[in-house]
Amino acid sequence: MKKNALSILIILLIISIVLIAGCGQSTKQTGNNGQSTTSTTQEQKGSTKYPAKQINLIIQAAPGGLSDTTARTVGGELEKILGVPVVCSNKPGASGAVAMSYVQASAPDGYTIGYVPVELTMIKALGFADIEPNSFDLIGSSNISPATVTVRADAPWKTLQEFIDYAKKNPEKVKVGNSGTGSIWHIAAASLEKAAGVKFNHVPFDGATPAIAALMGGHIDAVTVSVMEVKSGVDSGKLKVLGVMSDQKSEYLPNVPTLKEAGYDVNVSAWGGFAAPKGLPQNVKDVLYPAFEKAINSDKLKEIAKQRGFSVFYKNSDEFTKFANEQFDFYMKQIPAMGLKK
Repeated sequence: MKKNALSILIILLIISIVLIAGCGQSTKQTGNNGQSTTSTTQEQKGSTKYPAKQINLIIQAAPGGLSDTTARTVGGELEKILGVPVVCSNKPGASGAVAMSYVQASAPDGYTIGYVPVELTMIKALGFADIEPNSFDLIGSSNISPATVTVRADAPWKTLQEFIDYAKKNPEKVKVGNSGTGSIWHIAAASLEKAAGVKFNHVPFDGATPAIAALMGGHIDAVTVSVMEVKSGVDSGKLKVLGVMSDQKSEYLPNVPTLKEAGYDVNVSAWGGFAAPKGLPQNVKDVLYPAFEKAINSDKLKEIAKQRGFSVFYKNSDEFTKFANEQFDFYMKQIPAMGLKK
């Protein structure tokens, strides 16, 4: 009897083990529509709520400029909204192509995001990389700032026309700094060249900040960068702006004429926004897109914009995609016409 009881106990134990093991395996159930549905432990693990870890925000320019300031401010707001760290990394080079290529090659999982400047619409025409707006899922635009013609406060030119007259008499002598060969600020200087019939000596830097430092140090004669990037130098009395490349005067430099007022039809502005690798899942978009909208329209970014001298410029994903593609079409024609292709 004891033997039989022991055998029965062993059999029951084996059956129990089999049943328990079966709970972790894939099982089929019949839904209300009569079709079978499959549920697994692995599928349950795959439904982890986004975001579940650190988000990496890639910035295409050196620290301190318009791109860096905007991206870091928005990143800080995203941390509060999403509840995970947002770590910013600067990857300057090739007018943003280095950083944008990195983002494009990253996994489309919502954990690698890139700040994309106006150069997103230019680098294909320049021959730097096979990248265009449709290479990404565009999240939203964030900022805009017109170009300026800026010199040191002690420069001999009091007006834009004096600067132009000197450049005409001294071809390629005036050294104009920009944020990289083929960058929007290079385009700005080249546009002024074409409109005024002059020839500058273009000096590229990895971002606007080092270009401005070179100007202050007396290594170059002028920069064609944004209002925002020169505002602190103007406020401190070290720099002066001779003209603004926009249709309307800058709210931050109300006494500075536009280039159109000075007789030159030049309108060049830098803008920026955020993008993810192509193929972002819808459940990630549903979380990420509203979070960016809230961060870009935050009081913090508006406050920074007012302090630094740029404008908040929000367009949602669809609007930003349309806008960026229009800019892309423009620069695909404009850049070859200016002879700037690599």
